[in-house]
Amino acid sequence: MAEQLIGAIEAGGTKMVCAVGTADGKVLDRASYPTRTPEETLPDLVGYFKDKDIVALGLAAFGPVAVNPSDPRFGRILNTPKIAWQNYDFMGELKRALNVPVGIDTDVNGACLGEITFGAAHGLTDVIYITVGTGIGVGVCIGGQMLHGMLHPEAGHVAVQRAEGDTVPSTCHCHDSCFEGVAAGPAVQLRLGEDNNILSNDPAVLEQEADYLAQGLATYVLCYSPQRIILGGGVPDHTPELMPLVRKKTLEKLNGYLSTPELDNIDTYIVAPSLDGNQGVLGSIELGRRALEAAC
Repeated sequence: MAEQLIGAIEAGGTKMVCAVGTADGKVLDRASYPTRTPEETLPDLVGYFKDKDIVALGLAAFGPVAVNPSDPRFGRILNTPKIAWQNYDFMGELKRALNVPVGIDTDVNGACLGEITFGAAHGLTDVIYITVGTGIGVGVCIGGQMLHGMLHPEAGHVAVQRAEGDTVPSTCHCHDSCFEGVAAGPAVQLRLGEDNNILSNDPAVLEQEADYLAQGLATYVLCYSPQRIILGGGVPDHTPELMPLVRKKTLEKLNGYLSTPELDNIDTYIVAPSLDGNQGVLGSIELGRRALEAAC
C-alpha cells in the first residue's frame, strides 16, 4: 500500500515554499514561488498540488494569522503590512481549491513544530523556537501543543533594556525598545553601518547584539520554562561567534535564580536548528498530518 502524501506550504513574505512528503518526515518534492498578491500567488500554489494526490495540507503562514478555530476569522491573514493579504481567507481558499483537510499555524510555530517532531527538540513537550532575521519570530510549544490564545505569541516584541549610549532608532514601527526593534537584522545593520555587513567584524556591536538576545531568551526562560531553546535565523546562522556569547549572557541575566539540569548544560539547552533549513516544511507536513487525523 502506497504511503499517503501530505502537502506543505511554508508561506513567507517574499516566497512560498511548496512541498510534498510523508508523515514520517520524508520530503519527496518541492518548489518555490514568489509571494505576490493573493490573486497572483494562489494559482501557483493550487497548480503545484493539483496532480500530487495529497490527502491533507499543512500551511505555516506569515502573520498575524487567525489560528483559533472558534474565531470567525479562522484561517485568515490579519493586519499584515502586506496590504493585499489583509483579511485574506488563505486556509479557506486552499481548502476549497484542493478539497483536503488543511491545518494552519504561523510560520515560526511551524518551524518549532518541525524541530519538535523531527529535529533538535524531538521528544520534548515545552520548546521555544526563535528566528532572528528581518524580524524576530518566536514559536512556543507548551505541554506538547503550539501556544495559541486570543491569537498567537508575538514574543518578538517583548521589551528589552537599551544599552547605555545606544541611540540607534528602533526598526519596529510600534515600539521604541522591543526585542525585534533593537536586535533583528535591520537594527544590527544600522549599528554596523552600510559599509559593514559582517557582525563578527565589529566586536562592540557583536557584544551588544548578544546582550539583547540574552535579554529576550532570559525572559522566555522565566515565562515559559522551556526544556530547550532553538535559536536560528540569518543573524545567528551567519555569526558563529554569537551563540557562545548568548549562552553566557543568558546565564548572567538569570543570575543563578534558577538551578536546573538544563541550565547546567547550557550548550545543549540553547541550540541551533537541526534540519538544514527544512524545519518549516517539515512542520507544515506535521500540521497536515494532524489536520488529516482530526478529520478522520
